[in-house]
Amino acid sequence: MPSDLRPDVDRERDGRSLSPLLGSHKRDDEGTESSMSRSTHTFHERDPASQAHLETRRRYTYAAIFLALSLVSFTVQTETAVYIQHELKWEKPYCMLYMTHGSWIILWPLQLAFMRLQDLSTPFSTFWRRHVQLLRQTALMVQHQTLHPSPRQSQISPVRYMLRMTAFITCALTVAGGSWYLAVNLTTASDLTAIYNCSAFFAYAFSIPLLKEKVRTNKILAVAIAILGVFVVAYGDTTPAKQGGKSGGGAGGEKAPPTHVAENRALGNMIIGVGSVLYGFYEVLYKRLACPPEGCAPHRGMVFANTFGSLIGLFTICVLWVPLPVLHYMGWETFELPHGEQAWMMAISVFANATFSGSFLILISLTSPVLSSVAALLTIFIVAIVDQLLPPPLNSPLTPAALVGGLLIIGAFFLLSWATYWEMDEERRMKLEVESDVDD
Repeated sequence: MPSDLRPDVDRERDGRSLSPLLGSHKRDDEGTESSMSRSTHTFHERDPASQAHLETRRRYTYAAIFLALSLVSFTVQTETAVYIQHELKWEKPYCMLYMTHGSWIILWPLQLAFMRLQDLSTPFSTFWRRHVQLLRQTALMVQHQTLHPSPRQSQISPVRYMLRMTAFITCALTVAGGSWYLAVNLTTASDLTAIYNCSAFFAYAFSIPLLKEKVRTNKILAVAIAILGVFVVAYGDTTPAKQGGKSGGGAGGEKAPPTHVAENRALGNMIIGVGSVLYGFYEVLYKRLACPPEGCAPHRGMVFANTFGSLIGLFTICVLWVPLPVLHYMGWETFELPHGEQAWMMAISVFANATFSGSFLILISLTSPVLSSVAALLTIFIVAIVDQLLPPPLNSPLTPAALVGGLLIIGAFFLLSWATYWEMDEERRMKLEVESDVDD
């Protein structure tokens, strides 16, 4: 094994590998990764049930923080995107998609700066070397889906694998996000909201074969209730609710443009239906191919999630600019940068989307694509509340349909959160019991 990797692997098994990197969280990773190691002292100090409960609770605590951040940022992105398109008349779908996905490149530099501020006492060369080693070790875990890659596996660089996965997942994300933009001017905002958010169901459907997710009645019920809530919000009012796309853009609201003809609506529904399937597939694909295996320390998973998000942004900037001149030449979308108020609002919207996307990737890494997808539906209700609080003429009243649908979504989210928490706690407890029996 290369000399740059073995010392950190050895220290990791003692629970000390990440202490110089995380400053005030020096021993936070100790509980998770050392509990999965071959050391036996942890199992004798704490029974598997309490250890599993502690680790699951810590993982959910981090998930709750990033859930709140993602909801706030997605609400800001939705409000600004709708304002840009409806009020400021800057409608450049692919350009907005390119900007929002390209903005993800800032995730890793911002994260690195934050980590550095926590550990200013360490020389930068040492800090940088440890950070690179952390990313390399985690990438090996992702590639081989094991917490302890073998010496032979560790000798092969994971860079080629990560580049392939970045290209594959980014293309899947771009196609899924692009379908939303294709459909937004072909169908009604109500149909767009209802069909697009069925991606939560498809995320669960793809999780069963790809992530070996068990079919559980309470999870199916929670997803069904959440989608029912979306349908109530979408079709319960004459005015379509505001809806933001996860790849940027917005639709709906009182200032939405008039509905197009029926044949365009049917085509738009077909397109957004395909997009809904693809977005659920993208979420599961990211969990399967680009997230560390279960049992990885939360800090390590969060650092890697933001790094992978930056790789998606880098690939978007370097490769996905190609359609811009083609669309301009064909006359389908004239290339024009936003200016004045458009530029300021676009900057806010793009930064909000980058914040949401980074938080969303972390949320999927810490929990599951299904829970993360249902959690994103909460923004429909939050946006409706924000619309109630905005000053005239931007405000719109909170309708009974929005209230009932929002409460259904909230209830479904808490039901799914409880089911996922219980399942994660149970699976982790069983793994610790097996490890304990083997060590004894």
